[in-house]
Amino acid sequence: MKKFFLIGEEVAQYNGAYKVSKGLFQKYGGDRVIDTPITEMGFAGLAIGSSYKDLKPIVEFMTFNFSMQAIDQVVNSAAKQLYMTAGDISCPIVFRGPNGAASAVAAQHSQCFAAWYGSVPGLKVVTPWSSADCKGLLKAAIRDPNPVVVLENEMLYGTEFEMSDAEMRDDFVIEIGKAHVVKEGTDVSIFCFSRMVSIAMEAAEALAAEGINAEVVNLRTIRPLDRETLIKSTIKTGRVVTVEEGWPTHGVGSEICALLMETEAFDYLDHPVERVTGADIPMPYALNLEVAAKPQTENIINACKRVCSRTI
Repeated sequence: MKKFFLIGEEVAQYNGAYKVSKGLFQKYGGDRVIDTPITEMGFAGLAIGSSYKDLKPIVEFMTFNFSMQAIDQVVNSAAKQLYMTAGDISCPIVFRGPNGAASAVAAQHSQCFAAWYGSVPGLKVVTPWSSADCKGLLKAAIRDPNPVVVLENEMLYGTEFEMSDAEMRDDFVIEIGKAHVVKEGTDVSIFCFSRMVSIAMEAAEALAAEGINAEVVNLRTIRPLDRETLIKSTIKTGRVVTVEEGWPTHGVGSEICALLMETEAFDYLDHPVERVTGADIPMPYALNLEVAAKPQTENIINACKRVCSRTI
């Protein structure tokens, strides 16, 4: 349908900075795949205005670090529109692009905004991990009548994932707000999202060799969180480790801790929740410091061992 269009820097003739939009300009033309000047505030505002008038824009930020230039448009113009018009004017729009720690690009280009956008009422926020996640969640975001933020991950763009026949079907969609238990377990629940699912799976494999059966839950959606799945997994294992690349203060893990404290899951916890996060500093440029500032497999292994070492 012609009401759908993609807009952003280098999305058209260059096929996207990370080649995510490869071939779309040739297929749909310059009216629907639109290159813009370097002005996030400008093209985000233009797209939001068009969504008020029955169009469906997909806005690509070359990275979500650059979305800070447009955060007034995203938070004040997109997220609040339906509420401030008493339901008369919706804002069906998708904001997508790479988020999270990249590689050797330092503090201004390497950070996770999941907690920032996840705190904003009016937005839905999804964080795909696998190829199936990317396909199913993006399709759900485009179909959703609300503004949806799709936080992809630059470090996962070159990672290959197997997809089932069902996932390859044209009608495959993943429901927003539903987490996915990637690995069943009995001893500790690891709640994670985006690239951290890969790191958590590595940790779970190492823990299994030491007799600890970890359950790995891919959040998929940051807002709204899948409360039911998180509570069910916590009740099942009695121990929880949260993992994210973002900063610890006011992070996604902090929100999960609050959720578990405020629900029936609290009575089943056999150990305080442990959070594995990025360091509480701007991202360093030096490689050795960058590695130290990002969650590693060993960090998750050690956290899981600590929560499994004793009971309350």
